[in-house]
Amino acid sequence: MKITVNGTETEVQGDTLAAALDELGYGEAKVATAVNEAFVPATARDRALSPGDRVEIVAPRQGG
Repeated sequence: MKITVNGTETEVQGDTLAAALDELGYGEAKVATAVNEAFVPATARDRALSPGDRVEIVAPRQGG
């Protein structure tokens, strides 16, 4: 299915946010996620995705 990940149209096979994260290489990474501008906590990443969903993945950055 086609979804948008961080502004880029992407084809994924997984039908949940967790499956898509695994497929995109973020499986065990500590990241923050949102679907269609709504925050999705790590405990709720079994949320189903639909074609056209907008997914944002943000990794924490250290700095000053």
